[in-house]
Amino acid sequence: MPAPDSSSIAPATRDPQGPPADGDGVAFAPPLATQAIGVFDSGVGGLTVARAVLARLPGERLVYLGDTARVPYGMRSAQTVLRYSRNAARFLLHNTVKLVLIACNTASAAALDELRAELPVGVLGAVEPGAAAAAAATHSAVVGVIGTLATVRSGAYERALLAQNPALKVHTAACPLLVPLIEEGWTAEHDPVSELVVRRYLTELRQRAPALDTLVLGCTHYPLLAPLLQRVAGELWGHPIALVDSAQAMAEAAAAELARRQLLSPDPLP
Repeated sequence: MPAPDSSSIAPATRDPQGPPADGDGVAFAPPLATQAIGVFDSGVGGLTVARAVLARLPGERLVYLGDTARVPYGMRSAQTVLRYSRNAARFLLHNTVKLVLIACNTASAAALDELRAELPVGVLGAVEPGAAAAAAATHSAVVGVIGTLATVRSGAYERALLAQNPALKVHTAACPLLVPLIEEGWTAEHDPVSELVVRRYLTELRQRAPALDTLVLGCTHYPLLAPLLQRVAGELWGHPIALVDSAQAMAEAAAAELARRQLLSPDPLP
């Protein structure tokens, strides 16, 4: 995947006092349209969201925080992920962002409601946009979700999908080995190790959901394996499988949220 244009993405800069602690009492001014969009993830997966946002909103600037020191989040407890997410979000606020995107499905499931209640800017997660896109895409009303162990255990996608359409049948599969493979850079379509792992996970899902026609990539790392996932899914199911990339859905949601708050950038980037 080509990297997003580095001129539009600034890495989060460290505050002289370090990342803000929970409840540090710092007051923040109301957001301005000229400020950047903040994006955080547990690692490199959120760059898929960054690329989608810049493609949809080329006049915006991004501040990106990838918590590679503590990746992956998917094997950690909900309380630990919430703590990490609070620190990441407030770290972005010290970089004067106008909107926070939780570009991590695990963190979205664990922390979205709390961050929306606590932060002085809008906060968007990955689960709701992805669920809306999947509900619109399916024709068989059978949807699969692959994600980290924490995301699957949370039940966030089932709740979000059934809120969109109570008639949907939702099947989930935890795929804990995919994020480490992606962080190692083993993302080529014909990488033998990655293909073996993907095939094993999807085979079990195929056995439970033969009528599935839509598969949600319930982790923002997973689009980096999209060609491999698309090929293996087609071979296993024997009919077309729509892959739903929550990064694209998040970009559309970000555009709508900024427009609603009248915070779209007034000037194109130079």
